[in-house]
Amino acid sequence: MPTSTPPAPTRTRWLWAGRILSTLPVLFLAFDGIAKLARLPPVLEACAKLGYSENVAGPLGLTLLTCVVLYAVPRTSVLGAILLTGYLGGAVATHVRVGDPLFSHILFPTYVAALVWGGLYLRDARLGALLPLRTIDLPNLSPSKEE
Repeated sequence: MPTSTPPAPTRTRWLWAGRILSTLPVLFLAFDGIAKLARLPPVLEACAKLGYSENVAGPLGLTLLTCVVLYAVPRTSVLGAILLTGYLGGAVATHVRVGDPLFSHILFPTYVAALVWGGLYLRDARLGALLPLRTIDLPNLSPSKEE
């Protein structure tokens, strides 16, 4: 009876790099979610600037914290990364809608999403097996000896 082989274990350095890389967005997004739940004045001002009612801060914070917890738990980390990608995509759309600057505001959620997926890729061998890095075969550009 054929048995499936588990994915190769992630190298220790990659695992730790992935954990460190994953910690950055977890801390940032957890802080953001807690600030939204606490309805801090700067958060409420930002909601108004972005065209949202102050009433959405709490549900947004709860949604964000739920996604962060799912991402931080190894068993549900892929689901958490997918949900965080959707949440951060909404943030990009919001900043585009209000005409914020490109690199500092519009693309910032994309930078966070890159950290989310980069960290997950390094710490989860299943994701590496699903999306393997490939090398590109370049043509030999050295002069041939036949000339």
